[in-house]
Amino acid sequence: MLTQIQWLHSELSNVCKSLLRAKQLHACLLKTHLSQDPFYATKLVRLYAATNDINSAYHVFDKMSTRSVYLWNSMIRAFALSQRFDNAVSLFRTMLGADIKPDNYTFACVIRACADNFDLGMLRLVHGGAVASGLGLDAICCSALVSAYSKLGLVHEANRVFNGIAEPDLVLWNSLISGYGCSAAWDVGMQMFSSMRLVGTRPDGYTLAGLLGGIADPSLLCIGQGLHGLSHKSGLDSDSHVGSLLVSMYSRCKCMDSAYRVFCSISNPDLVTWSALISGYSQCGEHEKVLLFFRKLIMERKKLDSILVATVLASIAQTANVRPGCEIHGYVIRHGLESDVKVSSALIDMYSKCGFLHFGICVFRLMPERNIISYNSVISGLGLHGCASEAFRMFDRILEKGLAPDAATFSALLGACCHAGLVNEGREIFQRMKDEFNIKARPEHYVYMVKLLGSAGELEEAYNLTQSLPEPVDKAILGALLSCCNSCGNSELAETVAQKLFQNNPADNAFKVMLSNIYAGDGRWDDVKNLRDKMTGGLRKMPGLSWIEGSYC
Repeated sequence: MLTQIQWLHSELSNVCKSLLRAKQLHACLLKTHLSQDPFYATKLVRLYAATNDINSAYHVFDKMSTRSVYLWNSMIRAFALSQRFDNAVSLFRTMLGADIKPDNYTFACVIRACADNFDLGMLRLVHGGAVASGLGLDAICCSALVSAYSKLGLVHEANRVFNGIAEPDLVLWNSLISGYGCSAAWDVGMQMFSSMRLVGTRPDGYTLAGLLGGIADPSLLCIGQGLHGLSHKSGLDSDSHVGSLLVSMYSRCKCMDSAYRVFCSISNPDLVTWSALISGYSQCGEHEKVLLFFRKLIMERKKLDSILVATVLASIAQTANVRPGCEIHGYVIRHGLESDVKVSSALIDMYSKCGFLHFGICVFRLMPERNIISYNSVISGLGLHGCASEAFRMFDRILEKGLAPDAATFSALLGACCHAGLVNEGREIFQRMKDEFNIKARPEHYVYMVKLLGSAGELEEAYNLTQSLPEPVDKAILGALLSCCNSCGNSELAETVAQKLFQNNPADNAFKVMLSNIYAGDGRWDDVKNLRDKMTGGLRKMPGLSWIEGSYC
């Protein structure tokens, strides 16, 4: 009997991920009458949770006459990890009414569940409960609270919790720094990092991860390079996680040479690192390299996720080359990804932009499940090919199915109106978007409206629309109006619009070239010369020489 109990204890101490094995161990416990021991029950709950059999885990918990705090914590955690947040909170409430008192791990688990469920109201209640229980300054509770408030974008609340701790440990520092990084407050995150080093706390890979996550703009490249240097000096750049984040950071900053160098320094890059590199090339418009590295990744025999496949398809759509798109469609079918909504929507978009709308429609019809993204892809494709009436019918189908249209839906509809020259319909859709669906117009919506009105010769209405916008007006909107002035030959309005563009974008010569062409169309050659001289600083280009080598017979 003793030998069997020792064997059971040894088996339960190991991480067992097999559901069948967990049930065998459960049966042995029932035979030996140890199933009512809270220690073994806790182990069983954790085993069932690890195999995602939450019902069996709760059955074990429910049958226990005596429950330790560890058993309560394990069951609450099991519910939270399986995203059954309501059950986790309900069980926590039941625990509060029981004889046993929650400990710091109980509160930490429920706090994380509230953050994962984006339930700020419950988070504040649990925070209050922790304070009332005397755990308001506990390191484990505070670390969970800092992470939770940061995840919900309330970094000031996170900072308030952090400041209440006399000697914060590295985990707490990392939680707060990461929170500032996720909230795009990279500068405050850097200040916290400096404060951490001043008090003698040594950074680790998680610290750098929190800092690197906030570097999302090319203007911050020098900060990212400094962090890269620090990681190299600290010997942390060899860490695969830090290396992956460096690749992502350089990719976001559109510094692909550095991203590639870091990528090559990683001995065995994981799928996240590959995805960061490929996404970076896609964002920089280097579509050939996107395809090249995608093929290399397939040769590595790594299983690709739906997000990466959708990214590559979006890149191919920009090249309008359907052949590699068909290759990836074959890969999607072979690996059973065609049922994924993101992948199917990307396929629809790719085929439409490559000129094969009917293939895109076929993909849409075969989709087992459709969401607003897939409908948006079809509407955009129909509009691109001049099928505005079909696009409107698809919009009616969205409303019939009870789906909520979003900003992208109306971008696709306005694009369809532009391609078909449907001015009145465009006005109506633009108005419905704001009045009926309460969607605030974005710059792309105004671009479509300006193009639509300008192409129909309604330049005054288009100009008044831009005048109603707060300053500074997005350059894409004014650029669309300037282009319409060019096509309509209205040089006076073109000058007015161009002056606004020059004030807001003094270094951008593209609009000056456009205005110069408008002057040339009116025969205003002196104005053309003056504008060109301002652009070139009065310098003149040396005439080119052409050498033709011939052979004599």
